[in-house]
Amino acid sequence: MTTIHPLAHHLALAAAGDPQQLLPAREQMAFTLGFHIILVPFGVALTTLMLVAHYRGLRKGDTEALLLARRWSKVAAVLFAVGAITGTVLSFELGILWPGLMGNYGSAFGFPFAIEGLFFFLEAIFVSIYIYGWDRMRPWAHFWSGVPVSLASIGGTASVVAANAWMNQPGGITVRGGEVVAVRPAEVFFNGAFWMEFLHMLIAAYIVAGFVVAGVYAVGMLRGRRDRYHRVGFLVGFVTAACALPVQILVGDTIARQVFNDEPAKFASIELLPETGGHVSETLGGVLVDGKVRYGIKVPDMASLLAGFEPSTTIKGLDAVPAEVRPTDAQATVVHWAFDTMVGTSFLMLAVAGWFALLWWRRRAGFASSRWFLRAASGCGVVAIVCLESGWIVTEVGRQPWIVVGHLLTRDAVATEGNLWPFFGAVLAIYFAVGAAALWALTSMKRRWRQQGEEAVLVPYGPQPPPGRRTESLDEGKGA
Repeated sequence: MTTIHPLAHHLALAAAGDPQQLLPAREQMAFTLGFHIILVPFGVALTTLMLVAHYRGLRKGDTEALLLARRWSKVAAVLFAVGAITGTVLSFELGILWPGLMGNYGSAFGFPFAIEGLFFFLEAIFVSIYIYGWDRMRPWAHFWSGVPVSLASIGGTASVVAANAWMNQPGGITVRGGEVVAVRPAEVFFNGAFWMEFLHMLIAAYIVAGFVVAGVYAVGMLRGRRDRYHRVGFLVGFVTAACALPVQILVGDTIARQVFNDEPAKFASIELLPETGGHVSETLGGVLVDGKVRYGIKVPDMASLLAGFEPSTTIKGLDAVPAEVRPTDAQATVVHWAFDTMVGTSFLMLAVAGWFALLWWRRRAGFASSRWFLRAASGCGVVAIVCLESGWIVTEVGRQPWIVVGHLLTRDAVATEGNLWPFFGAVLAIYFAVGAAALWALTSMKRRWRQQGEEAVLVPYGPQPPPGRRTESLDEGKGA
């Protein structure tokens, strides 16, 4: 997890003296990390949603909830496999593309990844046990076998985020003559940026997974399948995401203030601020061209007020960053637009969540009959993914030109030998093949679930339905 380099920056001229391999290395890392990060929320949060449905099924005798848990476990298994492949490629890329990082700082940077490997193996073991146990284990023993899956996924996320946070605020190392001579593992892992970054990513996982899951069942309800199965599937996902969203906005505001205090260059890019000053306006949109902001909409004093709770708060601009390590105009613009997108999509989803609360307050099942609400809810999954990607662009591009802030520049970490473009092409082919295979597997499961009839019994220890009622389909035309 090193650098995201978005498509907008393709048009920018490479800085003088940058190695030729810097562009393909950044593009490959951007693509692979951008692809992999979409899978992370499902590894972290879909397993938790699965356990919520499983628990409800056992405690309430809810056959539909048990059926949802079983189906979601199969989806989680497919996405876990895809995530394992894409994550493995990422780990190899760190050594191949960025030997300067791994060679000089691997003893510190690699420590969180070693911990992540332990969580990964633990998760893989219990995923297998949980899926295998549907037809073979006692009900509550089977449920508890799924709990380590969720816990291990959270631990793995914490480990990877610790590595990324360390790159933003490195700590726990002693450097002499450009060499790391001592590493304090606890300080590396629990660095200054860790806790808020971890919380931000963890909550984001539940928002993305919750809204994507809810979107699937919202589409089903729009197509006329408004049975209890679809309503329960929608509610488990949507309520989880909707409850997490206000907390995420508060956490994000706290992180922005932390960035203001600890990462002034990144904050200047977020605010698209070329010059240091007080009474700084909040710029919506706009681009930075030759050190000047153009086309933006300004809200007077708002940036200073949000940063320090006073309109007179002084904010360091890009002019306070030494020229040799100053972000380019293109990089600052990309960070600014990504931040605006992240904030804008967050409040858009919050509005849909508020709409749901109003419908629920007026009439509990009213949401299922409001086609406009279902359309909005079905779009929240895509919006949540856009929000997630935007947040990572802010984190990664906002760190440039550093790969380890204050210690190692990105251009000094990249591989300088060989041609990386063919390697990038091979990775693209692998990822598209894996993505196509995953999509085929998920659509095949969906078709099979919809075609199964009365003889399919997928909830072996669940409450038995009344005679003549379907166990697998439960209602005609029921889908995933």
